[in-house]
Amino acid sequence: MCNLLFTREDLAFDSRGTRCAAWLYRPEGVEKPPVVVMAHGFGAQRDFGLPAYAERFARRGMAVFLFDYRNFGASEGEPRNLVSNSRHLRDWEAALSCVRGLPGIDTGRMGLWGSSFSGGHVIVTAARDAGVSAIVSQVPFVDGITTAYWTGIRHAAQATVAGVKDVLRMITAREPYCVPIVSGPDVFGLMNSPECEPGYMAIVPEETDWINACPARAVLELLLYRPVSHARGVCCPALVMMGEKDSLIYARSVEKTASRMREVTLIHLPVGHFDIYVGDWFEKTVEIQAEFLARHLQA
Repeated sequence: MCNLLFTREDLAFDSRGTRCAAWLYRPEGVEKPPVVVMAHGFGAQRDFGLPAYAERFARRGMAVFLFDYRNFGASEGEPRNLVSNSRHLRDWEAALSCVRGLPGIDTGRMGLWGSSFSGGHVIVTAARDAGVSAIVSQVPFVDGITTAYWTGIRHAAQATVAGVKDVLRMITAREPYCVPIVSGPDVFGLMNSPECEPGYMAIVPEETDWINACPARAVLELLLYRPVSHARGVCCPALVMMGEKDSLIYARSVEKTASRMREVTLIHLPVGHFDIYVGDWFEKTVEIQAEFLARHLQA
């Protein structure tokens, strides 16, 4: 069961009164397959490289539920591209609730997959939901404080000023103050280390209506977001993949997070933050992930 055919259908679910878009992948010829729930990282949409992962998992006999957060991609909501870990986590809860109501899916065998920002979200979600059977967390965001330190105090100060400016606009009912999600090192962006712009743009489809901007208030919540504090609550098997050359995520914070989990496989990779999504490193890591999920979900 390593190269099955699959179908993909459009679905939608409600999250706090807003319609969220999702794709459901179903492996053909598999009765009551397990399911993997997936969503993207900071400022990204589901079509930014994630269908390639979903297809691999579906070919291994697993259903996949891949969704856009509120305010992103094909989901509804304003302002567009509003990054908020608290909102994202509620979207994860709504997505799991939707999946548990789907016919023909064995939701007693449910895995979560996240990368970067959502790599942290799956840690928090698994700690809160005892029905999760396994998680994959690649190059995960685990601690806003150490990330601010790792990316530089000057960058954190610029981001904080921008965030306050956006909050002031919000409370005075004005249009959001937006900043680039990703940029080169010579321009302020929320992600602007040398690897960021080429790495991020490599997974953005050529034909997209995505805009490289988000309300700057995101940084104020991000600084206080600490998935590491939830790691002890993760009782299911976890696969954590970290990049030793990651310019956005402090490696020791990922190691600390993994060390707190009960049943964890931590893999060190000699890569940057974005190398894992494409090319040889994608091929190597997606196979490890598929094998891990298939084993623990008994696909």
